[in-house]
Amino acid sequence: MPTPLEQWVEETARLTRPKNIHWCDGSEEENQRLIEGMLDDGTLTALNQERYPNCYLHRSDPKDVARTEHLTFVCTREKEDAGPNNNWMAPAQAKEKVGGLFQGVMKDRTLYVVPYIMGPVTSPYSQVGVEITDSPYVAASMRIMTRMGRAALERLGSSENYVQGLHSLGDLSPDRRFIMHYPEDRAIWSIGSGYGGNALLGKKCFALRLGSYMAREEGWLAEHMLIIGIEEPSGRTTYIAAAFPSACGKTNLAMLIPPESQKGYKVWTVGDDIAWMHPGPDGRLWAINPEAGFFGVAPGTNSHTNPNVMATVTKNSIFTNVALTPDGTPYWEGLDGGPPAEAIDWQGKPWTPRSEGKAAHPNSRFTTPARQCPVMSSEWESPQGVPISAFLFGGRRAGLIPLVCQSFNWQHGVSLGTTMASETTAAATGKVGKIRRDPMAMLPFCGYNMGDYFGHWLNMGKKLADPPKIFRVNWFRTNQEGKFLWPGFGENLRALRWVIARVHGEAEARETEIGYLPHTNDIDTTGIDVSPAVLDELLSVDRPGWVNAAERQREFFQQFGDRLPRELWQENAALDKRLQA
Repeated sequence: MPTPLEQWVEETARLTRPKNIHWCDGSEEENQRLIEGMLDDGTLTALNQERYPNCYLHRSDPKDVARTEHLTFVCTREKEDAGPNNNWMAPAQAKEKVGGLFQGVMKDRTLYVVPYIMGPVTSPYSQVGVEITDSPYVAASMRIMTRMGRAALERLGSSENYVQGLHSLGDLSPDRRFIMHYPEDRAIWSIGSGYGGNALLGKKCFALRLGSYMAREEGWLAEHMLIIGIEEPSGRTTYIAAAFPSACGKTNLAMLIPPESQKGYKVWTVGDDIAWMHPGPDGRLWAINPEAGFFGVAPGTNSHTNPNVMATVTKNSIFTNVALTPDGTPYWEGLDGGPPAEAIDWQGKPWTPRSEGKAAHPNSRFTTPARQCPVMSSEWESPQGVPISAFLFGGRRAGLIPLVCQSFNWQHGVSLGTTMASETTAAATGKVGKIRRDPMAMLPFCGYNMGDYFGHWLNMGKKLADPPKIFRVNWFRTNQEGKFLWPGFGENLRALRWVIARVHGEAEARETEIGYLPHTNDIDTTGIDVSPAVLDELLSVDRPGWVNAAERQREFFQQFGDRLPRELWQENAALDKRLQA
């Protein structure tokens, strides 16, 4: 008798009518066959195999280069359950509208069955997914990003407990492109896109949108967070999870290199993007990285901004929509050494520095195995995960938010996370200082009503005997001339040392209207150009600014109606009261 998975594959094959069916086993032999097939049909181009062994270039359709939020839907039975933070479509309507697009869509193509595990193979916190796709590029990329193949089938056995992901390139038309999530059925449909964020269904679709829904149902957290371990000269390692919206230094923090001034400190990477966290028997929160690879933005990445990533991507990697130099190496804007005299751009056209467009697409990517990163923690594949001692919520703010601030308690800390916001930059939007709200950096990725999501966070704190301490950080405060007051990058470790000391009860703090702040002598500024007056400014409380911020918070909260927990209204009122006093 066929297993539930085999039955689903048969049903999908009847719907999509593929030429062949291939069950992926994750082996190196299979991977090489996939690559050879893609080299033959032009899906991949081989890079210089001496300098970039087993590395390849993929060019996607020019109309298919990024996540398509306006075509991404959460299909819960009740619209309110999806919330104002998601596009919603009723499941029956979605299956009728999008189901028809899958009819015969894999004709003349191979249907790949891609079983995979999100998380370490033997971890009790890991989850199994299966993606059916007609894209060999997706199959090869999922092998990098997840534990794919035979291990997943063995873990699943004859169980029905897996996430179903159905993906097809379709005809790549934006008019027939949809990314649909059915959290109540633990299913994902994606059609019309080959871009990683839309097509690698284990990533944002499963690990965050469905993952966040599953986490609420089962009593854990699925978060858009990096995980690092900071090892002190004494040998003690403290694990921190941190949420940052885009362009706020998340990747740099995930692979932070301690500066010369911080001798004896080491920073170990557990994860760069997503954290799944479960209450442990000791009352602490334990985190695993559900991914096995990095799916990073190439432009701006170089040996200065992130030398660890540069060391990681030199083998066994797939580059998407970067440029190709005459000697067969990848190029993107911001890479070391400046632009080549000539290249083939991301669309396959001749390019020189005098050309009008960029050589690489601004959202060009690399997909690379995490195990190759020089600073991966020895604990990154630990089945039980690592114990999280602190949460950091960060954003890009020219003013208002201090360099570092600790919440009074868990409830106040959740409030700090829900009111996260960043200011857009001129380079990104043409308008400086526009506030973009992004609670917990999860606004595009929470798979249900965010009012309920905030409530889940509050409830999690009640379940933990020893919850993580919660902090807000801001590396981007500026002076009146618009110059950064804090050097950032590796020097951020100086602020993190206070975080660690607070976690272990080894540092004092001053109580302010907005939380606990360091005394100026708690932050070591030896050897950096930060005067006592500047540090005072970095750690100051802008009372009029915070009064205005509290008002803006109330406006933001209104959209969630009675789904917003009353505790957050209480925190807002308490902040107002402290500021008025």
